[in-house]
Amino acid sequence: MDWLMRMNRALDYIEMNLVGEIELKEIAQCAYCSSHQFQRMFSFITNVSLAEYIRRRRLTLAAIELQNSDRRVVDIAIKYGYESPVSFARAFQSLHGVNPAMAREEGTALKAYPRLSFLISIKGEEPMNYRIETKESFEIFGIEKVFQLNGVETPAELWKQSHENGEVERLATNAGDLPNSLNSNYHKVHAVCSYKKTGEDTFPYMLCAFKGEASKPDGYTSITIPAHTWAIFSSDPFTWDKFDETIETLYRRFFSEWLPTTGYEQVDGMEFEITGVKDGLNFVELWFAVRKIS
Repeated sequence: MDWLMRMNRALDYIEMNLVGEIELKEIAQCAYCSSHQFQRMFSFITNVSLAEYIRRRRLTLAAIELQNSDRRVVDIAIKYGYESPVSFARAFQSLHGVNPAMAREEGTALKAYPRLSFLISIKGEEPMNYRIETKESFEIFGIEKVFQLNGVETPAELWKQSHENGEVERLATNAGDLPNSLNSNYHKVHAVCSYKKTGEDTFPYMLCAFKGEASKPDGYTSITIPAHTWAIFSSDPFTWDKFDETIETLYRRFFSEWLPTTGYEQVDGMEFEITGVKDGLNFVELWFAVRKIS
């Protein structure tokens, strides 16, 4: 229940600041997590980005005010964070399908997006395959990049570029044999996110290999992952064309079903995306660093 309380506290902050400045750092602090972690949780749970939710709420309130007051359009535009009536009209038209002036006409159909609330929902879906493991510290190395929150570049583009220029294949070669403690069906190259602090508006992401005795990490970024408890979620076998759907489902169910009900919280948003192949079919594991909520 602490998780629900934190997430709803974050929504309270958003609601109280729809007129004015909304600081992403403040939202995240309300939820006791990083900015990147909150945005990921929010989008997986609600199927809408945090920025889009805020935009919809502001334009919903703007429409109500247009219908129920004589305030000038320019004043309402500025009130809800738009620098000019033109940008406000463009956003208003996009959401409501009419311009702000038409919103004042009787009978005009408008859209309303109410405030969200996080609740526990009993859905009766299929069981989730997961295990809790405590691992000692281990080392990884690989190709690192720091991304801007809501930036143009994404980790998916890093994967694409690294496949095209041969870096993924080279990293796999330099990985050597997998450590004995790992599943022999794992691939050599994986991904890790939020393993260190890089700034309030950024997050680190690495295409990584586990460091073993035969590894060749020279020229790569090396990181020591400290000892943690990990919640590890495994997919059912799938064909590669189902990868995006499979991993998104795992993420969504972790954030919306498992995390709110188990008394755990994620540690700084740290997570691994581990892939492998067995009997000709692919599988994916998501490793989330977690701890019990005190």
